[in-house]
Amino acid sequence: MYDRILLPTDGSVGVDRATDHAIDAADRYDAALHVLYVVDTAIVNAYSGDEFVSGSEGAEQTLTETGREALEAVAERASAADVDTVTSLVYGTPHEEILRYVDEEDVDLTVMGSKTRPGDYRRMLGSVTERVSRQSTAPVSIVKTTVSG
Repeated sequence: MYDRILLPTDGSVGVDRATDHAIDAADRYDAALHVLYVVDTAIVNAYSGDEFVSGSEGAEQTLTETGREALEAVAERASAADVDTVTSLVYGTPHEEILRYVDEEDVDLTVMGSKTRPGDYRRMLGSVTERVSRQSTAPVSIVKTTVSG
């Protein structure tokens, strides 16, 4: 049923439940698990004004390293479950890059975590998961995670 399952990750603790679901699904369907981390260029560009040029490099470097660590952590967990993984780190707007990846890699299922956030937060910033689920050409499985504090 599924040959390619995508798990976009931001490396946060809340994505652990989604990671478990994605690895389980890949194992059950003998599918390849694609793990994607998007370095949000809007965050990097926020620091690219003249007075923050050196900060821009630092922000990009930090986010890139965070991404590599997140991809490696998921790949290690998947390997322990004997699931084949493909990892990718890309730069751009998260929901746009996830949707592009789904189309380009012919993803059959995307598994995403979604943190429960207050209504004002969600109205102000929106949700990457929400955007992907509304616009994806493939099924999206949303794994809810509560955020304390």
